[in-house]
Amino acid sequence: MGRTVRSATQVVLREQASWSKFRRVLRKEDQKALDALFQAARYHAAALSYVSKPTPLEPILISMLIEHQKTIWALEERIRELEEKRGDDGGERLAL
Repeated sequence: MGRTVRSATQVVLREQASWSKFRRVLRKEDQKALDALFQAARYHAAALSYVSKPTPLEPILISMLIEHQKTIWALEERIRELEEKRGDDGGERLAL
């Protein structure tokens, strides 16, 4: 019989579990942030299943970065919308 290959979700969960001691010493809000990062990686499980890397953390980190980039773009778009609504000509940035 052949070797069973773990699903991408299982790989992410296993990697997350390997960070449990690190997570335990974080502040509560930082624990939530770390959990959200791993959730972002699980969101990309289908894409992760196509990556063949000896270190699973690399594609997991890229998945996390993709979600962060999408958030940055959404926030930038929201800032543009608010500036347009205020009638800004782009000279002064809206304070966050």
